[in-house]
Amino acid sequence: MGNKTERLNLIKRLVSEELISSQEDLIKRLVEHGVQATQSTLSRDFKEINISKMPHPEKGYIYVLSEKLGSEIVTNVANIGEAVIGIKFSHNIAVLATKSGYASAISVIIDSHKIKDIIGTVAGDNNIILILHENATHESVTHHMQQLFPTLKYAE
Repeated sequence: MGNKTERLNLIKRLVSEELISSQEDLIKRLVEHGVQATQSTLSRDFKEINISKMPHPEKGYIYVLSEKLGSEIVTNVANIGEAVIGIKFSHNIAVLATKSGYASAISVIIDSHKIKDIIGTVAGDNNIILILHENATHESVTHHMQQLFPTLKYAE
């Protein structure tokens, strides 16, 4: 199997069906399927097919397809909504505090909902910066976030 498309499809399948926590593990699984890949190739592939890492209760962190995070993350990872701690605002910027390691996965959920008040997100380890639309109100953004994450508290 030397075709890039076939490699990308295999990576998607393996990441979707298995709990893969490192590039080394994925390289071993690819080799078992007759595919050779380096870590730098995998890094480029991850960007192309939009693979993220998210916390997992038993494996530490696992690779997931970002397109599936929005709905599946809630059922596959216990209480991800409880990982959202609070929200603060400064003009057209909001900072969403999360438990350590959850920011990236949570930002994908936010982005997947295409909320009109939010232009985009930037995730760190335990914080997400939300860039708000000029006309967005803090109340509206808080409301949207509380719909997604009911345990969210507004912090002044």
